[in-house]
Order: sequence, then C-alpha cells, then structure tokens
Amino acid sequence: MKILGLESSCDDTGVAVFDSDRGLLAHRLASQTIHSEFGGVVPELAARDHIRVLMPLVDRVLIDAGLEGQSPDGVAYTRGPGLAGALLVGASVGRSLALGWQIPAVGIHHMEGHLLAPMLEAEPPDYPFVALLVSGGHTLLVDVKGPGRYQILGTTRDDAVGEAFDKTAKLLGLGYPGGPAVARHAASGHPGRFHFPRPMMDRPGLDFSFSGLKTHTLTTVNQCIDADGPLNAQTVCDIARAFEQAAVDTLSGKSTRALKQTGYARLVVAGGVGANTRLRAVLGDAVAKHGFTVFYPRPEFCTDNGAMIAYAGYLRIAAGQHSQDSSFEVKARWSLEDLPAVML
Repeated sequence: MKILGLESSCDDTGVAVFDSDRGLLAHRLASQTIHSEFGGVVPELAARDHIRVLMPLVDRVLIDAGLEGQSPDGVAYTRGPGLAGALLVGASVGRSLALGWQIPAVGIHHMEGHLLAPMLEAEPPDYPFVALLVSGGHTLLVDVKGPGRYQILGTTRDDAVGEAFDKTAKLLGLGYPGGPAVARHAASGHPGRFHFPRPMMDRPGLDFSFSGLKTHTLTTVNQCIDADGPLNAQTVCDIARAFEQAAVDTLSGKSTRALKQTGYARLVVAGGVGANTRLRAVLGDAVAKHGFTVFYPRPEFCTDNGAMIAYAGYLRIAAGQHSQDSSFEVKARWSLEDLPAVML
C-alpha cells in the first residue's frame, strides 16, 4: 500500500510517499523563509506559500517514488492542530487528489505524526513508550500504549518550549527561527556565568511552564545592558547557554520522572526541539543512568515533514479509518486523546 502524505500545518510544506512493503519511497520539504523578517510566522503568508509550492512538490515526489502517471493507494493530510489557513490548503488538495484518483483519504493529527516518526527508522521502538513532543507550538509528555491509544501525562501551562526558544532568540537579536540560532550561540557560551531557574522541577507532576524562563531571560538581558551597555557577542552566547541548559534540564528531568511514573523503559523524543544536540546529550546521560532507552527520528524528520503524515496515514487507512467523500474540516486545536485507537 502506497500512501501520499501532505504536511501543511505551519510554515513547512512537506510531501512524501510511504510504501507498506518497502518503507519510505520519497520525500521533499519546502521551508518558508519569508517569516524571518517578521520574527515569527505570519499565518496569511504561510497559507499563500503552501498554495504556491504544494502541487509542484507533489508532482516531484510522485516522480521520485516511481509513481509518475500513477495514483497512490491513499492520501493522508494534516488535519490539525495548526494554522487554520495553512491546514485548509493541505486538506483541500489532499481531498481533491483523493476524489480525482478515487482513493481513500484521511486527516492526520500533526502530533501523532511526530510521535510516530521514529517508526520510520531501521530500529523503531516497541510499544508502550513515553513520548516527549517538543516543538514551536507544543510541549507534551504522552503515554503511548499503541497507535491512537494516547494519554497526556503533562503539558505546558503557557509557552511551548520551542516558542520560548524563539522569544529568547528575539531578545538576544538572533532572528527567526530561534531554536537553531540559540543552540549555535549557546555552543560558544561559558557555563556558569548565568544560572537560570528550572521551572516546576521543585514540585510534583509532569506539567511544564516556560513563560517564567522567558521572563528571566528578559531580566538578565536588561541587567546586562544597564551594567555594561549593549550586549557584546560573548554575553549573548553566555545567556543563550544558560537558557538552553535550563530548558534542556527541565525537559530531561520531567521525561525521566514520566518514565519512572509509568514504569516504561522507552522514551521517544520528537518535534523540532528534539534535534537540539544538548537535549540529546543530557537525555542520553539521564536515561542511561536509569537503564532507559531513548529513540529519535532522524534530524530531518524532527521538524515538520510529509513522511510522518504518510506513515500515520498508512496505519489509519489500513485500519479502515478513512473517507472517500469530498467533505472535510480542519481543527486548529485538537487533543491527541480524542483520536480513535488503531488495531495492529
């Protein structure tokens, strides 16, 4: 079974073809750069760019997959959560292609795609496992008993960790997207010059909060400016290092706590922040200390991509959870716990 996957939830347009017999056949990604001048994603511009690039990407991916002039066996598209306008582009194209080809279509939960992304690797994790989903819009710890069998263990009470990275980058004048920029500068930072709090680690539970960490960054920046004038390059790196370490320690500590609480031995880390090298190093040390195992998708599948949507779509279409009519809707907000289970 060959499934075409379309991802258009935010500012990346992803297209892929997954084959149930041979695995991932082809994938391409178009990342939007226009948002950098605004310091964040502009929803209307994102939707317009999806319209511009989606069908040319589909054409190229079908050729890459050896399906030129042929139709796949199903289409999966991101139904939500995400930016409503961007989601509508992918949903309308996905439904239209399915109707024209007379094949089934299914709308996929964006975060389900992320937590299933490690299943595309040569050594995927077995169920059950704890998933740490960390991106620009989400920070979740999820008990994953199987596809569609999800229980949210903890979530952020305010900013997502990726959003906190973006805001910190803006405070430091590092541009957008913030995560990679902060990480690059943190690599040259001096450890110990600044100490940032590890939010909510001193209380029980698995929820997160990153707004206070962002405020601490702002306070530190202002104090440095008041004392020494405009931030020099080393101070920017030192603040980035302190922020990144605090965020990473918090994610690692909560993840370890979730593994102990569930009794599971496997942790899946997915989403854009999952590509952060310091997070991978700290988590690697933490899980090894306790005898746990951590799984990641390859770095190119940490960020938004069509491959994860194609794989999730394959599972749901194979289970009969699809439609062949022309109606569709998107969900800007959508809980993982609302998804139906998939029987393997």
